[in-house]
Amino acid sequence: MSNPDLDIHLARLGKALAAPGRIAILELLTQAPRTVERLATDSGQSVANTSQHLRVLREARLVDAEKNGLYVTYRLASDAVADLLVRLREVGEEQLAEVRVARQALVEKTADIEEIDRRTLLQRMRKGEAILIDVRPHEEYVAGHLPGAVSIPLPELGSRLPELPKGREVVAYCRGPYCMLAVEAVRTLTRKGRRARRLEDGVVEWRAAGLKVVSGEAARGRRK
Repeated sequence: MSNPDLDIHLARLGKALAAPGRIAILELLTQAPRTVERLATDSGQSVANTSQHLRVLREARLVDAEKNGLYVTYRLASDAVADLLVRLREVGEEQLAEVRVARQALVEKTADIEEIDRRTLLQRMRKGEAILIDVRPHEEYVAGHLPGAVSIPLPELGSRLPELPKGREVVAYCRGPYCMLAVEAVRTLTRKGRRARRLEDGVVEWRAAGLKVVSGEAARGRRK
């Protein structure tokens, strides 16, 4: 027998997720904290709409806010919220034909890109046969990245190519399965004659699989 009070509270979560704009905001916050102005720009929404969405998300305890001077920075309330988004996408791919179509369209669009799985990546990194690059904006890398990854944002890849050892395979990752940044990175690398593959995982999928994610500054490649 269901618990009416529990059902009411869980329905609050469903209501908070029942808008594409709020899903977009949460997905951005899985990568790094952001101000309302930055969220509005990155999600393609007005500041007013973004603020309204954030109010709903805060009421559902899905995001937290911290004021620093004149600015308020928003972040996910916990890693469990990021895990919820991963599971939501997986259920969508399983249950909704429209999502399966979108997934298949992505597969076809990236048919020229060779993928690598988690286990193979870890084995090749341990053997020194591969180097992992994070091609997201550097602020997202600082907020959380895969262990051993080097931060090379996509716009910097061409100029920083000499930092990548020629004898090692390059594996690129970004914000997850539907993100195209790593796809573009692999295409750039292969055009330059480098051996490159894409890791479909982003930090959210990596963490949801029970693997370690680290934060803060780390290697950014060997500057010359």
